[in-house]
Amino acid sequence: MPIIPDVEIMTIGDELLYGQVIDTNSAFMGQELGKLGLRVRQITSVSDRADEIVATLDQARQRAQVVLMTGGLGPTKDDLTKHVLARYFGAELVMHQPTLEHVEGFFKRFNRPMLEVNRLQAQVPANCEVLFNAVGTAPGMWFEDRGTVFVSMPGVPHEMKYLMSNEVLPRLQQYFQTPAIEHVVVQTVGLGESFLAQQIEGWEAALPPNVKLAYLPYLGGVRLRLTGHDDGQPNLRARMEALLPALRSLLGEHIFAIGEIKLEEAVGQLLQARGLTVGTAESCTGGLLAHRLTSIPGSSRYYQGSVIAYANDIKVRELGVKPETLAAHGAVSEATVAEMAEGLRRQLGVDVALATSGIAGPDGGTPEKPVGTVCIAYADAKRTVTRQISFNRGRQLNLEYTTTMALNLLRLEVVK
Repeated sequence: MPIIPDVEIMTIGDELLYGQVIDTNSAFMGQELGKLGLRVRQITSVSDRADEIVATLDQARQRAQVVLMTGGLGPTKDDLTKHVLARYFGAELVMHQPTLEHVEGFFKRFNRPMLEVNRLQAQVPANCEVLFNAVGTAPGMWFEDRGTVFVSMPGVPHEMKYLMSNEVLPRLQQYFQTPAIEHVVVQTVGLGESFLAQQIEGWEAALPPNVKLAYLPYLGGVRLRLTGHDDGQPNLRARMEALLPALRSLLGEHIFAIGEIKLEEAVGQLLQARGLTVGTAESCTGGLLAHRLTSIPGSSRYYQGSVIAYANDIKVRELGVKPETLAAHGAVSEATVAEMAEGLRRQLGVDVALATSGIAGPDGGTPEKPVGTVCIAYADAKRTVTRQISFNRGRQLNLEYTTTMALNLLRLEVVK
């Protein structure tokens, strides 16, 4: 019978506790472990103090069969993890020759001098299994002690990701012989979590016993993750995918993709499939909409450019917004964003255009147009569509929500 171990993630470093570095490592590890059906029971952050690291290791082995650690493997004096682990597992530090050769080659390749502290990074506790780190100088370390697996990895995110993907996850899968598990992700936008849950309540209640649904909300939408566990029957994934047509009939246009794909990527695929080019005319979003579109590799095939018309005279001079429109309706109005989008189409010669104008905050609002009032527009050769939205969760979230709604407007209009 396969064993599903409990996992504890342990991040080490004062910089995490002081908020100087955001812990993205735990999020990545949790996501990847979940894909294998492994349960993360606790995430703990620990300072760079030997006694606290040891105390946390003692506590973690009581809760979990796998303890994954990141941080404290660098060359500086505050990097204590390797030394603490050597004492904890009763071993001396020894030079690992393959790692030393890798570190020497690393510095030679970049024509950099190698210091003694860099050489010492190739030392490891004698009783660990060394995990090769092809993208850095600090190796990972695998220990097995009294029924618990301990793994230590660098805290540098790209190094941790390499080791997790290429060394740790395959070993955990083999070590514990984890059962088959499948995930199907449905991406939705434009519905809040509670409204969406109410809409699919009956569908969710009818799911097979071995398939569970998780709601993963984000700003402007919800990711629905179906997790299927092996029930001894064949074609688990195909059976899960057969559940999706009924879900589509309930959510319709709110579903923008199946799989781990961002809204801007789905929009880009639509534009590319239809041979359309797009540009953006941005006021309140200040280029954030352009950034999201161009963050996708290959976006140059459809994205042409942007005019950031923050000031009214730029809206008039560069986008052809009429002064009388601004005087009658104001910069934050559907009439203004319509002319911004239409003007950008002419200016850049693109097939479709998006425009944004709003009051992001924290000040600048009025009783008629409070902070969070935003207008967006879509324009193509045949029509211009505008929307006014109201959303106030602070300046940054207001901007992020606006870009999501603008991208969704583009998606909905392109598919018509």
